[in-house]
Amino acid sequence: MLTRDEAYELLKKNLRTKNLIKHSMAVEVILEEMAKKLGEDPHLWALTGLLHDLDYDFTKNEPEKHSMVTVKVLYDLLPEEAIHAIKAHNYQYTAQIPQTYLDKSLIAADAVSGLIIAAALVMPSKKLADVTTKTLLTKFKDKSFAAGCNRKRIELCGDMELELQMFLELSLNALKRISDTLGL
Repeated sequence: MLTRDEAYELLKKNLRTKNLIKHSMAVEVILEEMAKKLGEDPHLWALTGLLHDLDYDFTKNEPEKHSMVTVKVLYDLLPEEAIHAIKAHNYQYTAQIPQTYLDKSLIAADAVSGLIIAAALVMPSKKLADVTTKTLLTKFKDKSFAAGCNRKRIELCGDMELELQMFLELSLNALKRISDTLGL
C-alpha cells in the first residue's frame, strides 16, 4: 500500500487544479476521523479520500469515465476495499453500489466537505474557525445554500450510525485541523 507521501505526489502529478487538491485533502482528513470513530483503518481510509478524484481533470467532461481511470491507476497500489469505494463514489455511472462503511463514508465526506467550505466562504472572515456545527445544521436545512451540494449523500452518515450533527461536527473539526493548508 502507498505511503501518504507517495499518494500525495501521485495526486499532485494528476490533478492540476489547486482547489481539487485541497478538496482531496479535505476528504482525506474527514475519512481519517471517520475511520477512527468507527474503529477502521485510518491510513487506508485517508488514502482513499485523498485519491478518490485522481482522474477528475481528465474525466470532468465525461462523468461515465470518472473513477474508472483512477481505479486503473491505483489497482495494484491500494487494497480492494479502497478500489471498491472509489468506484462506488461515482455509482450512478460505474454501477458499483455503495455497500461498505468506507463506500458510504467516502460519498458522505465528499459531499460534506463542499458544504463546510461553502459555509466558511460566506463568513465575514472566510475562516473555518468561525463556522460552528449549529451554522452547518442551518446551512444544511437551507436547500438554496450550496444548492449543488447533495444532502442525500451527506445523510449517508446515518448508515454508519452517525447522527447528522455528530457527522457535521466530526467533519468540521477535521477541516479545522488543516485550515491553513486549505487557506480557510
